[in-house]
Amino acid sequence: MKLEALVKELELKTIKSHINPHFIFNALNSIRALIDENPVRARDAITELSNILRSSMQAEKLEIVPFEKELNIVKDYLALEYIRFEDRLRVEYEIDEDTLDQPVPPMMLQTLVENAIKHGIGKQVSGGVIKIVSDFKGDYHELLVENSGHLSLLVNEDGFGLSSTRNRLQLLFGDKSNFEIKQVNGNVVQARVLIPVTIN
Repeated sequence: MKLEALVKELELKTIKSHINPHFIFNALNSIRALIDENPVRARDAITELSNILRSSMQAEKLEIVPFEKELNIVKDYLALEYIRFEDRLRVEYEIDEDTLDQPVPPMMLQTLVENAIKHGIGKQVSGGVIKIVSDFKGDYHELLVENSGHLSLLVNEDGFGLSSTRNRLQLLFGDKSNFEIKQVNGNVVQARVLIPVTIN
């Protein structure tokens, strides 16, 4: 049992070590694109990135964090991306405030939102909508990230962010959790996470 716990801890650390650089490099690419065309907005983007890094550094030593902290990181990330996309990016939130203290893996929601930006909004000339939903479904905390766009086989099967999400949920919550990503209609992709509810 001790060996199994150690292996799980090492696996979690390995997954986390990939998530933060993956996120940072994408954010830096966003800033780089702004430097020549709009230096003022580039400086604003650096400020947003500083806020995100500060939050992620506080979270990286934890295996779970309150959903509220994760949501705040995502809001900083979307503020950074809005500087790049402007009116091409529209964001909607449907958050049950009672879910804010529920535990989630740090940077998990941010990874799903980043995936939605990269493979959804970023590939459409007119941009689109990112919608984040947090609610209770029976004994589960349900998280939805929806984005305008189309689901490709490459994203569905091989995307690092998606495989890391599955792995982390399995390691932390076992078979009690679930993750899926699917096309829910002609132009909306939905990532759905179910985590068992924790009663405080």
